[in-house]
Amino acid sequence: MLNRTADNVARATPEPLARKIRGISDKGLAWLFISPTILLLLAINIFPLFWAIYLSFTNYRANRPNEAVKNLGLANYRRILGDQDIWIAMQTTAHFVFWTILLQTVIGFTLAWLIDRKFRGHAFWTTIILVPMMLSPAVVGNFWRFLYEPQIGLFAYAVSFLTGIPPTNVQMLSNVELAPWAIIIVDTWMWTPYVMLICLAGLRSIPEYIYEAAEVDRASNWRQFWSITLPMALPFIMLAVLFRGIENFKMFDMVNLLTGGGPGSTTEVASITLKRQAFESWRTGYSSAFAIILFVAVFGLANIYVKALNKVKQR
Repeated sequence: MLNRTADNVARATPEPLARKIRGISDKGLAWLFISPTILLLLAINIFPLFWAIYLSFTNYRANRPNEAVKNLGLANYRRILGDQDIWIAMQTTAHFVFWTILLQTVIGFTLAWLIDRKFRGHAFWTTIILVPMMLSPAVVGNFWRFLYEPQIGLFAYAVSFLTGIPPTNVQMLSNVELAPWAIIIVDTWMWTPYVMLICLAGLRSIPEYIYEAAEVDRASNWRQFWSITLPMALPFIMLAVLFRGIENFKMFDMVNLLTGGGPGSTTEVASITLKRQAFESWRTGYSSAFAIILFVAVFGLANIYVKALNKVKQR
């Protein structure tokens, strides 16, 4: 059936076009097929980037499209770098990135190490652990917002049971000190399984004969962990840190759903500040400059980190 269809297509192809196709190499034919996708990706990703770079040097406002656009040079960048509120938002972002990565890496690697023991029922528990990662951020945000409710939320009652504090006093989302940790807990709960999967892949890639040789040399389990398991799984751990660091630096949906940047500006990360400048104050040029600064910061830090990761791989 397939041969008959191919023959019909070949007969229906005009002879000049058929000769051109026959003259194309396999590599050229591959580029011919993927070029539309590449052009589409360039249109979706590259054009908005260059458009944002252009707008970052202007006073353009999206709510006033007919207003004359003035070239401000580096004025927007100078204002951003000298804005105290921007630096506070960056500090808040750094706080989220540090604690979420630390908790997700430690818990994720621990879970991966336990599952790698292949105890009875490990496949079932692996599936259960992966459930949070499969949920939509909107579902997770609304679910935890309900859990954090001081009147009816299970989280407040659990804290009250363990500490004796009245549930109404457990104000996770409206307390200045607790609100950042409430978001960190949710992000850790949701994305620790992702780190666990990467770490588990690293642990499963370690050859068994290395452990057998260590046992012949009478190395203890603790020595095997520090001399074999951790060093050989380190590139995978660093890869997980890289992926989660980039994603958490852009954290928006979870903060927006849980606190909206509040109480006050306690949980206002850089992405929330960018959204407010772009779609509440309508300072499109200013927000474009801020977006470019964030892009350069993430790109630069990621490049430095990748160089360190490559050095670890070469050991």
